Amino acid sequence: MNIEVRYARSFLADLSSLQPTISAQIYNLAFVEFPQKGQLHYLPHLRQIDGEGIFYRFTLDNYLIGIELRGEIVQFLRVIPMPDV
Repeated sequence: MNIEVRYARSFLADLSSLQPTISAQIYNLAFVEFPQKGQLHYLPHLRQIDGEGIFYRFTLDNYLIGIELRGEIVQFLRVIPMPDV
């Protein structure tokens, strides 16, 4: 299965505002490792967050990363710090 990977402006803005070490780690996952692997199960702790199966989130360190999945298109939407619960 060929997956097309896209990046929302909000994701790129969030990524540029992070600390360099975290930014590099997320950049590597989103732009290098995931497009090469092309499989959703590669994303750590992936969870569906809507009823239709379009929006998902996964965690990397203490950050939540939101993605949208439509057919064979995966779009990275946001990177936000994990909320304190």
